[in-house]
Amino acid sequence: MVLQRQRTPFENVNMQFDLSADRLGLDQNYRDLLKRPFRELVVSVTIKDRDGKLRSFTGYRIQHNNARGPCKGGIRYHPEVNLEEVRALASLMSWKCALMDLPFGGGKGGITINPAELNDTELQEVTRAFTRQISSIIGPHDDIPAPDVNTNARVMGWMVDEYQRLKGFNPACVTGKPIELGGSLGRNEATGRGVIFSARELMKAHGTSLKGKKIIVQGFGNVGSHAALFAHQQGAKIVGVSDAFSAFYDQDGLDMETLWDLQQQNRTIKNYPAEQSRIEGEELLFQPCDILIPAALGDVINRGNANGIKAKYIIEGANHPITPEADLSLTDRGIPVIPDILANAGGVYVSYLEWVQNQNHFYWKEDEVNEKLDDAITTAFKTVHDMMESENKDNPNQKFPCTYRRAAFMVAIKRVHSATVLRGI
Repeated sequence: MVLQRQRTPFENVNMQFDLSADRLGLDQNYRDLLKRPFRELVVSVTIKDRDGKLRSFTGYRIQHNNARGPCKGGIRYHPEVNLEEVRALASLMSWKCALMDLPFGGGKGGITINPAELNDTELQEVTRAFTRQISSIIGPHDDIPAPDVNTNARVMGWMVDEYQRLKGFNPACVTGKPIELGGSLGRNEATGRGVIFSARELMKAHGTSLKGKKIIVQGFGNVGSHAALFAHQQGAKIVGVSDAFSAFYDQDGLDMETLWDLQQQNRTIKNYPAEQSRIEGEELLFQPCDILIPAALGDVINRGNANGIKAKYIIEGANHPITPEADLSLTDRGIPVIPDILANAGGVYVSYLEWVQNQNHFYWKEDEVNEKLDDAITTAFKTVHDMMESENKDNPNQKFPCTYRRAAFMVAIKRVHSATVLRGI
């Protein structure tokens, strides 16, 4: 028996692309062009550690598409970072930026490293060494990095400082920076806030609201914790949460204030005091709820476990948390999924606002930033929802109905394709 090779994350993203390109009738030549990254840089990041020994790590910066503007995308530090993963994330950024109608293309970067094994000095040296290695291809008009998994405003502060040592003052070279270095108010919370704006709009489209809805958040990091907090503030009940160390579920609701305080103070919720609510982490996805928010890493919902999902709706807080086969299974079961390129686009949208503020040296108040984000997510959701309904109405005999993911990719692909054609390519 020949075992089928498991697809890479990049192949999974391109499968989603092709399923939507099929509906658009996109020419094969343009498909090949739009799927392929136009530049890939792999570097060796070498530092001297606390013991005086040289240590080297592999770093990546992938630029997927710049038809609509400079590349934009985060930097992640994680042991599982690899070329195929970064390619996938860069591609998703192209479609995310296009869907949000931003003047950016997609980029992504990362280092194959476990940051928990480094002290602050070593982490700073890694960041500075990586910035030097990729400095020739990044910048405010070429490619603008931002935080991602295991990076934050502090790391972006090191990055902007190192870039400016090489290139001169230009805070627009990096987004997600500390406020004191030109960061935008509201940026740290933006991705989680956008997730809940998307959930709110989905509930409205189905004639209901977030109030009283039972929500599970898988991954209680920056995105997941803020999403849970904002949902709680809108009257939802957080019944399940997890991080890398622990998981908790209580159908009557967890104590959101305690969870929030633990996350802010310790960066983990493993010491949440309600021991009777503790469950195995892998079991959290299968608990009953109204809304499931996977907000950790990719491919956590796959063909092996999709049938165990009991949620009525899914909002993708993480990038590509659902494989294509699982996505089809959820569609067959009538579970609406708001895809990552819409649901977690709040971060890149406020990064865009930060980039604009840096270049104009004029800064908005936090409520103004949040209002702009709300309008952007609401507009994008309506565009996707209308595309989905129109496609299903006009093409009722398709083998599979048009979903939010299909519609979101269709909107994004059309915009990037149009920009490519108008450039004369």
